[in-house]
Amino acid sequence: MSIHLIHSPNRVFCITWPEASYAARAFSSAPELLGSKTSSLAEWAVRTLFAQAGLDKPHFGSPEWNPLSDLISRDDRVLIKPNWVSHWNYSGEGLDCLVTHTSVIAAILVYVAKARPRRIIIGDAPIQGCNFEALSEACRFDTLAERFGADGIDLSIKDFRRTILEGRTLGCASRMSDRRPEDYIQFDLGMDSNLEPISDDGGKFRVTMYNPELLQQTHGPGRHQYLVAREAIEADVVINVPKLKTHKKACITGALKNVVGINGLKDYLPHHRKGGSSEGGDCYEGRSWLKAYTEDMLDAANRPDKPALRCIFAKGAQIGQLLGRVLGMDENFEGSWYGNDTVWRTCLDLQRILYYGRSDGGLGDRMQRRVITITDAIVAGEGEGPLAPTPMPLGLMTMGMSTCALDWTHALLMGFDPCRIPLTREAFSQHRYPLVGFGPDEIEIKVHGRCVTPEELVARFGRPFRAPSGWRGHCESAGAGVMT
Repeated sequence: MSIHLIHSPNRVFCITWPEASYAARAFSSAPELLGSKTSSLAEWAVRTLFAQAGLDKPHFGSPEWNPLSDLISRDDRVLIKPNWVSHWNYSGEGLDCLVTHTSVIAAILVYVAKARPRRIIIGDAPIQGCNFEALSEACRFDTLAERFGADGIDLSIKDFRRTILEGRTLGCASRMSDRRPEDYIQFDLGMDSNLEPISDDGGKFRVTMYNPELLQQTHGPGRHQYLVAREAIEADVVINVPKLKTHKKACITGALKNVVGINGLKDYLPHHRKGGSSEGGDCYEGRSWLKAYTEDMLDAANRPDKPALRCIFAKGAQIGQLLGRVLGMDENFEGSWYGNDTVWRTCLDLQRILYYGRSDGGLGDRMQRRVITITDAIVAGEGEGPLAPTPMPLGLMTMGMSTCALDWTHALLMGFDPCRIPLTREAFSQHRYPLVGFGPDEIEIKVHGRCVTPEELVARFGRPFRAPSGWRGHCESAGAGVMT
């Protein structure tokens, strides 16, 4: 076993290069690979990260090098969890800054396949309105299945969603997917949920474009349920492969937020609470009659009434939002601002389920599976992520065993102060089911195998990301400035 990676979860490994590209070309000698050369920047980066982490160090440089044999045995079931949030970037800037790039997944698959596990699944639960067929075609998922299936690898690509929206707009009809109820495991974290302290009025919990009445059935005082894809809980090893982006509700989405995609039904995922902050909600700051009206219209449009009624209420919500723009009102809505005190709690709940969850729906006394995170930040996303980011060419990938340490590092790289972001700050807090056994000051960052200080990391390898509009001026590091 590698001393450097597996027994040192406080270590974050980074690899960077000037060209932020997913180009396919031969780069460096790799005797363990077919053709003995890496075939893309992503493959070179993944190989370099494994080598710098000391995985299977005795065999490095030889055809026998099998870095993931330190993590994966032949009887293991492996889940690769990318970010496949949507088939469409609402900013119009393409998929490179929106979803985990297929070349990164392929580069990881090369080494997972070399370890010869029993089964490999690549899966995620995109947003309800994602056209998975269009996403598959755009990202060429078929090439993954053909390439590795031809080598006799048991590989499946899965859409974890239970419900699918027929269109992309509010008010559209939804349908059930082909997945069965037994394909999921229901968890109830009860009093151990991070949501419990804000559950006095569970009727306020909301998630955009979902029925609020169903959310009241899954979350309330002493009850906090999640519906998790069985594939995630039955996996022996999970390889978390996020796309590094800004996020309107959570500020950033990376190692921690990406795990939300193991939940198969969004009716189980509180993202914010109805009402303004002066009314016990966190949908928006203060109080606003117009935003309150728009919220009511959204609730009505999301309830399972007749399609014609849903469309009428959806139009009402759109009119409210349009009038707000005309009046010069900010668009920090649906919890899309720095005062969102809900979504980080949901993210950390699912992190605990990923690490401690058992197939009987309970949490174990110890971590149940090995989780490694490899982050695609070659082309990252800034601005109004997660659905409308614009490209930030960072030319970087990270790897580690701790999602908490990784996202602390990611925030620094983005020019943000992790102490000002609830998701990154609270991930280190004490809990019955801890996610981390060290503090932020104990994180050890290695770039190209050399230890660097947080200050050097930011100065040499970071870029000031443009924060989402609702977070601008409230998340940046001192001296980083506010990108407009």
